[in-house]
Amino acid sequence: MVRTTIDDATQQLPELAKAALRGEEVLITTDSDGNERLLKLVAVPDPPDGNTPRGKPQFGSAKGMIWMSEDFDEPLEEFEEYMR
Repeated sequence: MVRTTIDDATQQLPELAKAALRGEEVLITTDSDGNERLLKLVAVPDPPDGNTPRGKPQFGSAKGMIWMSEDFDEPLEEFEEYMR
């Protein structure tokens, strides 16, 4: 585990990033005692499909989750006076 203060981390960011990429836990604290944790650096894993973190869209995956009322296109009563 690598532990450093926020002031020291600004000088050591490249080294801290390399440590996080190696899988080490990197904690950045507000004080030298390390009592108050501020940040934790972690590596972002590669997406399983090698593209974007969200992956490829699955068309039709929301089927049945969205509906529209039968009178969706009907004029609203609130706008009746403007429709004359």
